[in-house]
Amino acid sequence: MTTTPTDTPLIGEFTAVTPSGPLEGARIGVITFPGTLDDRDAARAVRLGGGTPVPLWHADQSLHGVDAVILPGGFSYGDYLRAGAIARFAPVMDTVVKEAGAAAASSSPLPVLGICNGFQVLTEAQLLPGSMIKNDHLKFICKDQVLRVENTETAWTSQFTQDELITVPMKNQDGQYVVSAEELEAIEAEGRVVFRYVGENPNGSRNHIAGVTNERGNVVGLMPHPEHAVEAGYGPDDATGLREGTDGLTIFTSVVSSLAGGSK
Repeated sequence: MTTTPTDTPLIGEFTAVTPSGPLEGARIGVITFPGTLDDRDAARAVRLGGGTPVPLWHADQSLHGVDAVILPGGFSYGDYLRAGAIARFAPVMDTVVKEAGAAAASSSPLPVLGICNGFQVLTEAQLLPGSMIKNDHLKFICKDQVLRVENTETAWTSQFTQDELITVPMKNQDGQYVVSAEELEAIEAEGRVVFRYVGENPNGSRNHIAGVTNERGNVVGLMPHPEHAVEAGYGPDDATGLREGTDGLTIFTSVVSSLAGGSK
């Protein structure tokens, strides 16, 4: 099913941001691997955020001129070997790594967001530090999770306020973020923790880390699912009512605005 501009929510009154001017040109690629589950959700979130989703296929090296890329959640290649390990070698990832990670001389490296399994793929591709292993309790979890936004300098978080608390769903089995003591110290010292779990640590991640960025700030990975909190009637519960939470939408409006040169 292809998401169209006329898509409307079945519940609630929430509507997509109406793009205008330079925002109309924001084309956000959404990669589909074998086993990806949330590519359509991510594409819809992009559209609700004012951008144009562009489907990208794992076997195609071309990114078709997109302005940013999302690696959505799921179980790419069945999580064989370990989560994200095979997807890292997909042809499309060669181009993602080149444009996002090997662009030290570029003033505009490709913005990339990895959600859940996408985060796992980004660590396997060494675009982000650390790795993901089984949750410390060895169980799959599915719940609404409160996060603190600790870095608002990335293209994906520029419209949040510092230390803002948001609630988005999370669902994972291999969600425990681990990293060496030296890398952890550097990540914390350099302000590269983007999202941190608030309250109980749901999976044993080091320092309650839910999401990180690379040194340049163009690549972000997080374990929870912002694309499931973009539309009233389908998101987490919040102060306005049941399933009304849309905190995740700001991630998608942030990147569209950043690409238009108005990140703040």
